[in-house]
Amino acid sequence: MSAPAPQFMFDFGSPNAFLSHKAIPAIEKRLGIKFEYVPVLLGGIFKATNNRSPAETLAGIKNKREFQSIETDRFLKRFHVEPYTWNPFFPVNTLNLMRAAVAAQFEGVFEKYIDSAFHHMWVEPKKMDDPAIALAALTTSGLDAKRLFERAGEAEVKAKLIENTQSAVDRGAFGSPTFFVGNEIFFGKEQLRDVEEMVLGK
Repeated sequence: MSAPAPQFMFDFGSPNAFLSHKAIPAIEKRLGIKFEYVPVLLGGIFKATNNRSPAETLAGIKNKREFQSIETDRFLKRFHVEPYTWNPFFPVNTLNLMRAAVAAQFEGVFEKYIDSAFHHMWVEPKKMDDPAIALAALTTSGLDAKRLFERAGEAEVKAKLIENTQSAVDRGAFGSPTFFVGNEIFFGKEQLRDVEEMVLGK
Protein backbone atom coordinates (compact mmCIF):
# COMPACT_ATOMS: atom_id res chain seq x y z
CA MET A 1 0.00 0.00 0.00
CA SER A 2 1.43 3.37 -0.98
CA ALA A 3 2.08 6.05 1.63
CA PRO A 4 -0.36 8.97 1.81
CA ALA A 5 0.59 12.24 0.15
CA PRO A 6 2.85 14.32 2.40
CA GLN A 7 1.42 17.39 4.08
CA PHE A 8 3.38 20.62 4.46
CA MET A 9 2.42 22.89 7.37
CA PHE A 10 3.70 26.31 6.34
CA ASP A 11 3.77 29.97 7.35
CA PHE A 12 5.17 32.64 5.04
CA GLY A 13 7.15 34.12 7.93
CA SER A 14 9.56 31.18 7.98
CA PRO A 15 12.54 31.37 5.60
CA ASN A 16 13.00 27.62 5.97
CA ALA A 17 9.40 27.09 4.88
CA PHE A 18 10.25 29.16 1.79
CA LEU A 19 13.29 27.00 1.04
CA SER A 20 11.17 23.88 1.50
CA HIS A 21 8.60 25.29 -0.91
CA LYS A 22 11.33 25.77 -3.53
CA ALA A 23 12.65 22.23 -3.03
CA ILE A 24 9.27 20.47 -3.11
CA PRO A 25 8.57 20.59 -6.90
CA ALA A 26 11.57 18.39 -7.72
CA ILE A 27 10.51 15.89 -5.03
CA GLU A 28 6.97 15.85 -6.41
CA LYS A 29 8.34 15.15 -9.87
CA ARG A 30 10.53 12.31 -8.64
CA LEU A 31 7.74 10.72 -6.62
CA GLY A 32 4.84 11.44 -8.97
CA ILE A 33 2.80 12.90 -6.09
CA LYS A 34 1.67 16.30 -4.86
CA PHE A 35 2.31 17.72 -1.42
CA GLU A 36 -0.74 19.02 0.39
CA TYR A 37 -0.01 22.55 1.55
CA VAL A 38 -1.69 23.43 4.86
CA PRO A 39 -1.59 27.08 5.96
CA VAL A 40 -0.99 27.49 9.69
CA LEU A 41 -0.19 30.43 11.92
CA LEU A 42 3.34 30.05 13.25
CA GLY A 43 2.71 32.55 16.03
CA GLY A 44 -0.24 30.46 17.15
CA ILE A 45 1.85 27.31 17.15
CA PHE A 46 4.57 29.03 19.18
CA LYS A 47 2.02 30.24 21.70
CA ALA A 48 0.38 26.84 22.03
CA THR A 49 3.70 25.01 22.49
CA ASN A 50 5.65 27.65 24.44
CA ASN A 51 8.17 27.74 21.59
CA ARG A 52 10.18 30.71 20.34
CA SER A 53 11.59 31.72 16.97
CA PRO A 54 15.15 30.76 15.99
CA ALA A 55 16.05 34.46 16.10
CA GLU A 56 15.52 34.22 19.86
CA THR A 57 16.71 30.68 20.55
CA LEU A 58 19.99 31.10 18.63
CA ALA A 59 20.87 34.41 20.24
CA GLY A 60 24.06 34.27 22.26
CA ILE A 61 24.83 30.59 21.56
CA LYS A 62 28.35 30.13 20.25
CA ASN A 63 28.63 28.15 16.97
CA LYS A 64 24.93 27.22 16.64
CA ARG A 65 23.98 29.98 14.20
CA GLU A 66 27.15 29.31 12.20
CA PHE A 67 26.28 25.61 11.97
CA GLN A 68 22.78 26.39 10.78
CA SER A 69 24.29 28.53 8.03
CA ILE A 70 26.44 25.57 6.96
CA GLU A 71 23.40 23.31 7.04
CA THR A 72 21.43 25.75 4.88
CA ASP A 73 24.26 25.87 2.32
CA ARG A 74 24.20 22.07 2.15
CA PHE A 75 20.43 22.14 1.64
CA LEU A 76 20.71 24.67 -1.20
CA LYS A 77 23.25 22.47 -2.99
CA ARG A 78 21.43 19.20 -2.35
CA PHE A 79 18.07 20.43 -3.62
CA HIS A 80 19.40 22.90 -6.21
CA VAL A 81 17.56 25.79 -4.56
CA GLU A 82 18.43 29.47 -4.77
CA PRO A 83 19.05 31.17 -1.42
CA TYR A 84 16.48 33.52 0.02
CA THR A 85 16.99 37.26 0.47
CA TRP A 86 16.76 38.17 4.12
CA ASN A 87 13.65 40.21 4.80
CA PRO A 88 14.85 43.41 6.51
CA PHE A 89 11.44 43.80 8.18
CA PHE A 90 11.67 40.41 9.93
CA PRO A 91 9.83 39.36 11.99
CA VAL A 92 6.74 40.04 9.90
CA ASN A 93 3.31 39.51 11.41
CA THR A 94 1.79 36.98 9.01
CA LEU A 95 -1.75 36.76 10.43
CA ASN A 96 -3.44 38.49 7.49
CA LEU A 97 -1.20 36.74 4.93
CA MET A 98 -2.09 33.33 6.36
CA ARG A 99 -5.80 34.14 6.54
CA ALA A 100 -5.60 35.28 2.93
CA ALA A 101 -3.96 31.93 2.09
CA VAL A 102 -7.07 30.18 3.37
CA ALA A 103 -9.18 32.66 1.40
CA ALA A 104 -7.10 31.82 -1.70
CA GLN A 105 -7.98 28.14 -1.20
CA PHE A 106 -11.66 29.05 -1.12
CA GLU A 107 -11.21 31.25 -4.21
CA GLY A 108 -9.32 28.62 -6.21
CA VAL A 109 -6.05 30.57 -6.52
CA PHE A 110 -4.11 28.85 -3.75
CA GLU A 111 -0.97 27.83 -5.66
CA LYS A 112 -0.56 31.21 -7.30
CA TYR A 113 -1.07 32.97 -3.98
CA ILE A 114 1.53 30.78 -2.24
CA ASP A 115 4.14 31.48 -4.93
CA SER A 116 3.40 35.20 -4.82
CA ALA A 117 3.38 35.59 -1.04
CA PHE A 118 6.63 33.65 -0.63
CA HIS A 119 8.16 35.73 -3.42
CA HIS A 120 7.33 39.02 -1.74
CA MET A 121 8.61 37.72 1.59
CA TRP A 122 11.88 36.06 0.57
CA VAL A 123 12.80 36.88 -3.06
CA GLU A 124 11.91 40.57 -3.31
CA PRO A 125 11.25 41.12 0.41
CA LYS A 126 8.74 43.70 1.54
CA LYS A 127 7.00 44.69 4.77
CA MET A 128 4.14 42.30 4.12
CA ASP A 129 2.35 43.08 7.38
CA ASP A 130 1.65 46.57 6.04
CA PRO A 131 -1.81 46.16 4.44
CA ALA A 132 -1.16 48.69 1.67
CA ILE A 133 2.19 47.18 0.74
CA ALA A 134 0.83 43.62 0.77
CA LEU A 135 -2.18 44.65 -1.31
CA ALA A 136 0.01 46.32 -3.93
CA ALA A 137 2.56 43.49 -4.03
CA LEU A 138 0.03 40.72 -4.49
CA THR A 139 -1.93 42.75 -7.04
CA THR A 140 1.22 43.13 -9.16
CA SER A 141 1.45 39.32 -9.08
CA GLY A 142 -1.88 39.13 -10.88
CA LEU A 143 -4.06 38.28 -7.88
CA ASP A 144 -7.30 39.93 -6.84
CA ALA A 145 -5.64 40.88 -3.56
CA LYS A 146 -8.48 43.16 -2.51
CA ARG A 147 -10.92 40.26 -2.74
CA LEU A 148 -8.59 37.91 -0.87
CA PHE A 149 -8.00 40.31 2.00
CA GLU A 150 -11.71 41.00 2.23
CA ARG A 151 -12.38 37.29 2.53
CA ALA A 152 -9.53 37.00 5.04
CA GLY A 153 -11.76 38.86 7.47
CA GLU A 154 -14.63 36.39 7.18
CA ALA A 155 -15.44 34.19 10.17
CA GLU A 156 -15.24 31.00 8.09
CA VAL A 157 -11.70 31.84 6.94
CA LYS A 158 -10.51 32.80 10.42
CA ALA A 159 -11.95 29.61 11.88
CA LYS A 160 -10.26 27.43 9.25
CA LEU A 161 -6.83 28.90 10.00
CA ILE A 162 -7.37 28.35 13.73
CA GLU A 163 -8.48 24.78 13.01
CA ASN A 164 -5.42 24.07 10.84
CA THR A 165 -3.09 25.49 13.46
CA GLN A 166 -4.63 23.63 16.39
CA SER A 167 -4.73 20.39 14.42
CA ALA A 168 -1.01 20.73 13.63
CA VAL A 169 -0.24 21.25 17.32
CA ASP A 170 -2.44 18.32 18.32
CA ARG A 171 -0.49 16.12 15.92
CA GLY A 172 2.85 17.18 17.35
CA ALA A 173 3.91 20.33 15.48
CA PHE A 174 5.89 23.01 17.29
CA GLY A 175 7.12 25.10 14.35
CA SER A 176 7.34 25.44 10.57
CA PRO A 177 8.22 23.80 8.28
CA THR A 178 6.53 20.67 9.61
CA PHE A 179 5.65 17.72 7.40
CA PHE A 180 3.37 14.76 7.95
CA VAL A 181 3.23 11.49 6.04
CA GLY A 182 0.16 9.91 7.56
CA ASN A 183 0.82 10.05 11.28
CA GLU A 184 4.59 10.37 10.92
CA ILE A 185 5.90 13.85 11.71
CA PHE A 186 9.03 15.50 10.34
CA PHE A 187 10.35 18.91 11.33
CA GLY A 188 12.68 21.19 9.41
CA LYS A 189 13.69 21.51 5.79
CA GLU A 190 16.55 19.03 6.26
CA GLN A 191 14.03 16.23 6.86
CA LEU A 192 12.60 16.49 3.37
CA ARG A 193 14.90 13.59 2.45
CA ASP A 194 13.25 11.52 5.17
CA VAL A 195 9.81 12.58 3.94
CA GLU A 196 10.74 11.37 0.47
CA GLU A 197 12.01 8.04 1.80
CA MET A 198 8.86 7.56 3.85
CA VAL A 199 6.68 8.10 0.76
CA LEU A 200 8.85 5.61 -1.13
CA GLY A 201 8.38 3.08 1.68
CA LYS A 202 12.04 2.94 2.65
